[in-house]
Amino acid sequence: MANLKALAKDTAIYGLSSIVGRFLNYLLVPLYTVTIPSASGGYGEITNVYAFTGLILVILTFGMETTFFRFANDAKEKANTVFSTALTVVCMLIVVFLAFIFGFLPGIAESLHYQHHPEWVWMMSVVVSLDAFQAIFFSLLRFQKRPIKFASLKLLFIFINIILNLIWFALLPTLYDKHTEPGVVYDLVHRLYSPEDIQGYAFSINLFCTSIVTFFFIPEMKQMFSQWHFDGKLLRRMLSYSWPILVLGIAGILNQTVDKMIFPFVYPDPEEGKVQLGIYGACVKIAMIMAMITQAFRYAYEPLVFAKSKDSDAKEMYATSMKYFLIFTFLAFLMVVGYMDILILILGKSYREAMGTIPIVMAAEIMMGVYFNLSFWYKLIDKTIWGAWFSLAGCVVLIAVNIIFIPKIGYWACAWGGFAGYFTSMVLSYFVGQQKNPIDYPLKDIGAYLLLTCVLFAVMEMLPAEWPTVARIGINTVLIGMFLAYVVKKDLPLKSLPYVGRFFK
Repeated sequence: MANLKALAKDTAIYGLSSIVGRFLNYLLVPLYTVTIPSASGGYGEITNVYAFTGLILVILTFGMETTFFRFANDAKEKANTVFSTALTVVCMLIVVFLAFIFGFLPGIAESLHYQHHPEWVWMMSVVVSLDAFQAIFFSLLRFQKRPIKFASLKLLFIFINIILNLIWFALLPTLYDKHTEPGVVYDLVHRLYSPEDIQGYAFSINLFCTSIVTFFFIPEMKQMFSQWHFDGKLLRRMLSYSWPILVLGIAGILNQTVDKMIFPFVYPDPEEGKVQLGIYGACVKIAMIMAMITQAFRYAYEPLVFAKSKDSDAKEMYATSMKYFLIFTFLAFLMVVGYMDILILILGKSYREAMGTIPIVMAAEIMMGVYFNLSFWYKLIDKTIWGAWFSLAGCVVLIAVNIIFIPKIGYWACAWGGFAGYFTSMVLSYFVGQQKNPIDYPLKDIGAYLLLTCVLFAVMEMLPAEWPTVARIGINTVLIGMFLAYVVKKDLPLKSLPYVGRFFK
């Protein structure tokens, strides 16, 4: 129980930075979808570029985040030596990557259909390199159990990012349209802003914010560099452990981004493909609530799993954690669906046509979270190659669905492809895991919650669209209340809670 309380506490802190950060990032969606017309394909270009950066980040970190936790918790190894070795690998990959980008920039930009804006390519290449460098230091903060600084830096990035985006996507466009005669304001605004390069501002703001965060790691840099100790023998062991995680990570990120990467190339009309991708990418932002929850859970859960792996009640903790993770994600799913009429208002009107894909993408993200929970059996026994195979299988399914069906049903293929891919990885990991390292998951309880969620979701979907929004939201609120009542009765009796429990005794 103490372990679960520690997990809940750290998840709350890590989740604060993730939840608040994602919530504030939602402010960017109306900014972009109002400022950038869907017909221009500009938001599709932003979605496409960020999809590539996600893949590159996984390659540059080379699985060293998980590898760091695995070896830093080994009593035979010194944490600073493990950190030094992991950071060396990442820095070497960053140098090679940036040399390649700047050496072949025109050709790379042309192959991505951004030959008129090669600056987008090099800016985001620097951003993803800094992100990879920071990732190892963020892992150090997690290892040292310093969630406050972790969350503070994540929130700092978000706040600066939001402020600058408000300036360049709200204030300056307004001043640009208002001041049409030469003058002090006119000259300043025209020097800072041009409607023709509006997508480029999103990338340059990201570069600035990422650079700022890097400076706040100077104390950790000084401390770790003063204790620097590279170990070649340890490196070989770490690489042997990390390369399957790299394959797993590549397959995992492809499951999340490959649809957005290939969409303009597979869609019959590339230019219209960017338009459709922008519409889908905007709606998917709402569904990313599930990714946010999974990420917050992962930040707290991963260090705890490795630290407590030898405890006698470890498997019991894994099983219980799975159940509560699913309870929380099912509740989040119902809340998003139940209040969709409100959430959809953050999108510009021309971007709302793909909102039907949101429940599908959220369901896929829940399965990804389950897959992450199931993944520790092979990480703890140093058989990470299993994760690579599971993720690759899911990735093959996803890519096949996208290539076959995008030309026929457009972005709906992206949503269902992700669902099919994560389902494949999740099922394979569960059945093989139960053979290799069985854990007694409370399947009956989980099944009951899944059935209840499906029934409530079906009722929400059957409510007539022509009903007043207030009526639909009111009924959905009652349905969500029913789910909460079941949780309280079954797994969270109020009398067991501190302070609150005294009123129910």
